[in-house]
Amino acid sequence: MIKLDIVFLFQTVNFLLLMYLLNILLYRPIRKVLADRDAEIAASREKTASVDREVREKMLRYEQKLRDVKAAANEDRHRLIEEAKSEEGRIIGSARDEASQSMTALQDAIQKEAREAETFLQAQAESLSRVISEKVLGRSLT
Repeated sequence: MIKLDIVFLFQTVNFLLLMYLLNILLYRPIRKVLADRDAEIAASREKTASVDREVREKMLRYEQKLRDVKAAANEDRHRLIEEAKSEEGRIIGSARDEASQSMTALQDAIQKEAREAETFLQAQAESLSRVISEKVLGRSLT
């Protein structure tokens, strides 16, 4: 059986005093260090989350600007292609007009040369027929 005497009272007081001193000297400082460390970790996590949000926002802005620049470049490219096609059409039209004018001038020159050749050949034919007729008749036709 357990005896409750003065030793038990001293041990209980000793135990409570030890608990009080350990609480003041050991448990409170350890809890404070743990609380400070938890606060530091929470602050670091919040800062990391904040930086992560900023990076995402900047990436979204960058991607949007990139899409805008690409769209503007595509519009410029299409505009330049259309301008080039229109310039090509104008140049081809101009070349066709020049070619048509050249063809007309060449046709006129050929017709003129053909008339001149016909006139020359007709004169030569008359002259030759007169010479042949004079030779066949043996006399002059003048």
